[in-house]
Amino acid sequence: MTWETQQTDYPRTRPDLPNHEPRGCPRGASYSWYLYSANRLKYPLVRKRLIELWREALSRHSDPVLAWESIMNDPQKCQSYKQVRGHGGFIRSNWKELNQLIAAANVWTIKTYGPDRVAGFSPIPAMSMVSYAAGTRYLSLLGGTCLSFYDWYCDLPPASPMTWGEQTDVPESADWYNSAYIIAWGSNVPQTRTPDAHFFTEVRYKGTKTIAITPDYSEVAKLCDQWLAPKQGTDSALAMAMGHVILKEFHLDNPSDYFLNYCRRYTDMPMLVLLDERADGSYVPGRMMRASDLVDGLGEANNPEWKTVALNSTGELVAPNGSIGFRWGEKGKWNLEPVAAGVETELSLSLLGQHDDVAGVAFPYFGGNENPHFRSVRQEPVLVRQLPVKRLALADGSERMVVSVYDLVLANYGLDRGLDDGHSANNYNDVKAYTPAWGEQITGVPRRHIETIAREFAETAHKTHGRSMIILGAGVNHWYHMDMNYRGMINMLVFCGCVGQTGGGWAHYVGQEKLRPQTGWLPLAFALDWNRPPRQMNSTSFFYNHAKPVAL
Repeated sequence: MTWETQQTDYPRTRPDLPNHEPRGCPRGASYSWYLYSANRLKYPLVRKRLIELWREALSRHSDPVLAWESIMNDPQKCQSYKQVRGHGGFIRSNWKELNQLIAAANVWTIKTYGPDRVAGFSPIPAMSMVSYAAGTRYLSLLGGTCLSFYDWYCDLPPASPMTWGEQTDVPESADWYNSAYIIAWGSNVPQTRTPDAHFFTEVRYKGTKTIAITPDYSEVAKLCDQWLAPKQGTDSALAMAMGHVILKEFHLDNPSDYFLNYCRRYTDMPMLVLLDERADGSYVPGRMMRASDLVDGLGEANNPEWKTVALNSTGELVAPNGSIGFRWGEKGKWNLEPVAAGVETELSLSLLGQHDDVAGVAFPYFGGNENPHFRSVRQEPVLVRQLPVKRLALADGSERMVVSVYDLVLANYGLDRGLDDGHSANNYNDVKAYTPAWGEQITGVPRRHIETIAREFAETAHKTHGRSMIILGAGVNHWYHMDMNYRGMINMLVFCGCVGQTGGGWAHYVGQEKLRPQTGWLPLAFALDWNRPPRQMNSTSFFYNHAKPVAL
């Protein structure tokens, strides 16, 4: 390699946005170091102890499968190569030798235990969809098990498909320039998004306020107007405390019409949930209520089991457009806009004021668990909160109590609704889940900062109809409870009507994502043209359950 230069032919953005160029990056500028590095792998490597056993076995058996079987049937030999894992000891081999070893091991495993005992991990598809498909197609044609990459790499956030049931989809970095308020939460933009970092600095000239939330004073902190430093791993607690402020001030005390209308139309908050009774007389949230639970199915003949139910403003039960039963129905309907949907009805977010009774609903509380890295706040492990409920007769002849998702959310965040709830907070200084005072105890962030940032974030979203954004990444995703970290932030954005809005919503940046031609690619990747369904398994649970720890 004799020369390195930047790509300079990116398409021009809109006239009102800064250009993408220059897009220099130290990682790209030093790529030749990778090519000439002594650490670059140019040949296949194999653990020395294993290849010695393999070569010895091949010298005794002409059939490679029998050679592998001789190793597997000898506990001493198995133990000898497995116990040195983690200690290095790799030596150079060649593709022919190792392909033969792998094929023999696969065949023997399938003959002995069945094809589902062959599990494999293929590099993420967004780097190269065909390369990924080569591995997963091989496994699927064998009847083997394909392991997931979302949760195992910890680059893409599992909270995204958990929440929306879709791939992670975030805005182009240029959309930062459309934002009116940005929180960079666990994402060190100048370091990990170097080519796009100029959008982050340029938007400040428009008056956009920027906040950094990182335990350490990182590069992004110096580019922001304010820096919050929560204790490591407490991001979900901080997000819950901010959500408490947003719900209290912009949903209860001074309701924002924009926020409430957004929640009615684009979230499941108006939907009804069946309550299950516990032995102590309290209740817990069960499953979503479905049209099929009611005597007439609300007139929904197509997929009533997959259509959720809500109350409209006149007190009628309805199955609003948007649930999966409509999307995958015989006449698929998925557009939530009133004109496209063909009918408009205003849904009730809360049952308060039209409720039949008040019930104690139990919520788990984990903030009291002792932790060596941050303070816990002791409370009862189960918090029973009072919620407004409706009693409904179901198709099976039973009567059940139902509650709206919105009321469950408000109760979970510890907000007082005037229902004699002893567990709810009276004010922000009350150290109860999940007030700013509670958040300060766990995260170390002063409560006044929690209140101020949450208030500013929501106020900006209210005035701009959702142009508040959270940029987040590996700093909060590389945790065991990363889904809770992300869901706390996603909730903040949903409460403020930001998701799906230009200049608003969440912007997760780690790794590659969003396979545009996914539908047409699936038959190639998982051999659906030969057999379906494919065997799949999430990697985290697989290794947790099946990996045997090795003493080092």
